[in-house]
Amino acid sequence: MHGEQHYLVGLDLTGRRVVVVGGGTVAQRRLPRLVAAGAVVDLISPEVTPAVEGMVDSGEVTWHARGYADGDLDGAWYVLACTSVTEVNARIAADAEERRIFCVRADIATLGTAVTPAVGRHDGLLLGVLAGGEHRRSARVRDSLVSALRDGTAVDDHHEPLAGVALVGGGPGDPDLITVRGRRLLARADVVVADRLAPRELLDDLPPHVEVVDASKIPYGRAASQDFINTTLVENAKAGKFVVRLKGGDPYVFGRGFEELLACAEAGVPVSVVPGISSAFGVPAMVDIPVTHRGVAHEVVVVSGHVAPDDERSLVDWTALARLRGTLVILMGVERSRAFADVLMAGGRPVDTPVSVIQEGTTRTQRVVRSTLDKVADDIVSENIRPPAIIVVGTVAGLATHL
Repeated sequence: MHGEQHYLVGLDLTGRRVVVVGGGTVAQRRLPRLVAAGAVVDLISPEVTPAVEGMVDSGEVTWHARGYADGDLDGAWYVLACTSVTEVNARIAADAEERRIFCVRADIATLGTAVTPAVGRHDGLLLGVLAGGEHRRSARVRDSLVSALRDGTAVDDHHEPLAGVALVGGGPGDPDLITVRGRRLLARADVVVADRLAPRELLDDLPPHVEVVDASKIPYGRAASQDFINTTLVENAKAGKFVVRLKGGDPYVFGRGFEELLACAEAGVPVSVVPGISSAFGVPAMVDIPVTHRGVAHEVVVVSGHVAPDDERSLVDWTALARLRGTLVILMGVERSRAFADVLMAGGRPVDTPVSVIQEGTTRTQRVVRSTLDKVADDIVSENIRPPAIIVVGTVAGLATHL
């Protein structure tokens, strides 16, 4: 078979002209990787999809808004025939053959001189799978191989050990909501320093040799605890260990992540940051609360509720927040919910503004209390709501009643 003769190779397309003919969904899938590879892409098509047009508007691709014509392949290193017309694709392939330019035919893969592999990435590896033009088969094999690598069932004997610190956002609580990169780095950790809000189930997956430091059990005051954490990160990294600082939500959303990055930077320890799903947005979404909604809320403000509105340490202009019409998400605000509700109502927020309180969101013990601004403090007490919990104030908090 022709497909068995394919020779798998990596092309350096940086700064080299690549011609893509056709601006439909096939081109839409292929263009991002070509652009990421540094190719200078000329796109030839009378029409393009909105996503492709976005790439054109951003300057990533040059669009020639017309059909394919003689001379379009001059100076090209690589060609993709992605039109919906078989005869046009055949003509492009013939022209490419005459010019000795490798050509991919999206409609009939075996009639081109090149085949696009199913590609996956893992830990610095670029994995390509060819199946003689059988795209579904190559995609299935690719997915299986990448999954095996991520789960640790495949071993790279030449893998260099990691060093330094990774600040990893674990998401709002459900262990499945950590990012793929976060889970991958966690699986390679020598030491894990975990927040109390980090998904605990993820720690159960760690190999026995991994040292777990529970940051929530450090027997010091809050400031001293942060100093101890910083020291733990730096000393372990300098000892040649790879340290994952596993945090709930996102490292930079009230997570003190930047303090830890500064401590590591001052000590000369390399740091990578893996964003996570913030509970401010992820938790409301899980209980059918969109923090923004067309025609309802055009802004969303996330506020820390760890100090009261009248506390001299507060950096929040509660009077200004009360005048806003959009969504207010309060983190760490359960204990002071009455003070927050009072200052918002005093500043002009209607007393019947919908409010939802979600305790331990995204976990199996999740609880939701739906209320209004004038009653929420009493409802929190009567329903025995305890931290961690998210308070969402605004019209969006009441939209779920329409479902």
